[in-house]
Amino acid sequence: MNISQIAKQTHLSAKQIRDYESIGLLNSVNRSSSGYRVYDDSHVKRLQFIHQARQMDFSLAEIAQLLALQDDPNRCSRDVKTLTAKHITQLDQQIENLQKMRKTLQVWHDNCRGDDNADCHILQKLTEH
Repeated sequence: MNISQIAKQTHLSAKQIRDYESIGLLNSVNRSSSGYRVYDDSHVKRLQFIHQARQMDFSLAEIAQLLALQDDPNRCSRDVKTLTAKHITQLDQQIENLQKMRKTLQVWHDNCRGDDNADCHILQKLTEH
């Protein structure tokens, strides 16, 4: 299958697919006699894995580690679980930071009169250091 077909099937753009290949997340792709990439079912499965991992907000470096573990028949599930636990900790920190930002923005929003006056509490707060 060609790149547009695999892009449609995996919900990735052709650019993403080429990028994943260039950084080594996607196994080498054969080329047709005219130089076009030719993908098979193993590429579809790998790209679906990458897409799902990105949906879970794993970084590309983490995805590379997960793929290496996926490819290793002698892997230990402990290693996958450890990597995932670290990621969960990072997500918890992101959630905490987002909640703090939301709380701050809510206070600013609540203190803005939102009328025809030029004074705006939100803009004042954004200007402060």
